[in-house]
Amino acid sequence: MRIVVAGGGGVGELVSRRLVREGNEVTIIEPNADRCEHLNDTLDAHVVQGDAASIRTLRSAGLGGADMFIAITNSDQANLLSCLAAQAEFDVPVKVARVRSHEVEEWRQACKRIGLRIDLLIHPESEQARRILPVLGLPGITDLLDFADGKIRLFGMFLQSGHWLAGKSLMELARMGPPKHSLLVMILRGTQVIIPRGSDVLQVHDHVYALTRTDEFPEMLKFLGLEQSAKVERVFILGGKQLGILVAEHLEKQGVRVKLFETDAARCEKVASILKDTMVVHGDGTDAATLAEEGVEGVDAYLALTNEDEQNLIAAMLARRLGAKKLVALINRLNYLPLAHRLGIHSTVSLRLTTVDRILQFARRGDVQSVTTFGDEAAEAIELTAPPGWRHAGRRLREIEFPRDVVAGALLRKNGEVVVPRGNDVIEEGDRILFFTSETALPKLEEMMSSGTARPGLGGLWRR
Repeated sequence: MRIVVAGGGGVGELVSRRLVREGNEVTIIEPNADRCEHLNDTLDAHVVQGDAASIRTLRSAGLGGADMFIAITNSDQANLLSCLAAQAEFDVPVKVARVRSHEVEEWRQACKRIGLRIDLLIHPESEQARRILPVLGLPGITDLLDFADGKIRLFGMFLQSGHWLAGKSLMELARMGPPKHSLLVMILRGTQVIIPRGSDVLQVHDHVYALTRTDEFPEMLKFLGLEQSAKVERVFILGGKQLGILVAEHLEKQGVRVKLFETDAARCEKVASILKDTMVVHGDGTDAATLAEEGVEGVDAYLALTNEDEQNLIAAMLARRLGAKKLVALINRLNYLPLAHRLGIHSTVSLRLTTVDRILQFARRGDVQSVTTFGDEAAEAIELTAPPGWRHAGRRLREIEFPRDVVAGALLRKNGEVVVPRGNDVIEEGDRILFFTSETALPKLEEMMSSGTARPGLGGLWRR
């Protein structure tokens, strides 16, 4: 595909790198000369220096012949205006825009009224809030994501020193009687991605991902010895920006007592005028004395959601020492993610990766229902549909050679049945498959699912 990306900042670079890697022809529009030089040096993409809200610049970037336009500059106005130009002047088939304004719903409706069709209008803070909320009552879990229309649940956990899973192979775990519809699908070990087989042994500090049918999730937690809070009652939030406010609003509706810490007095007044039941504290939420005075010990969750990664790391570590049960930190520098986990921070979230995930869902070939990135972009979960006429339809999974470092974790049948597959299960046309894959294996997987060029004869991925 020919794709034009407006905005060469952090998100623009991440998206463009992934799209180029997958064989797309990418042009990036970026106004900053130094940034253009960096992009030219690091990406195999065409870079145009200029204003994305300029029709002349859009024309010079070749927007007239593009299959997709992605507007992710730092300006909401430029993103919306360039999408308007992409439709009215260049007739681009697919348009994606990022909007950071809290008025995102009003803008959605305004676009509909004037006939501006933006296929995906991304609001990263809303997306991220939806990822944070489910893990708050689960201290031992890093991520909690639903797939297959909510019928499959994926969760991550860290194996700290002394964890009973450390030193066990997957074959040993299978003999210990886990829930029937469950599977360990991925291990992040430092910078290494492991799609595990039966002989693989879990190690201390592994970041392990397992899935189960949603109706068996409580049984899976019990099997792994993970704690689940009966009810989240108290939450502390550091940072009064948009994400902190959105999370606090959701928690208020659930009857949770929330304290939000913000050092800027004017911002405190603004936040207090928006939130109804949250206690807004004008103070330093990274100060031990302040946190102790406000009752941080035993708090169900402490969320460090400022715009500064370093501050979030330090604050979460402090809250852990002072007795907070669950720690969540907003981290946008991807190279900080392994460090955060080693420091004992339970969950990390990234507005950048959330935005990239949503964009790739539109940019990928084939019928893609969802894309989720793990670690520092080294692994993905991707929901694909077995296409009509797929050459492997009707064959047993053990007879299909998927690319190395790929595993099919779940199937959603056309009749609504959910299967955590084994080697004798069969994929039929129209089935939705949840794959887990390393970044390097993804292009081969997509090629296979669209053209059916894989060779038969594996079996090694099916552990039990």
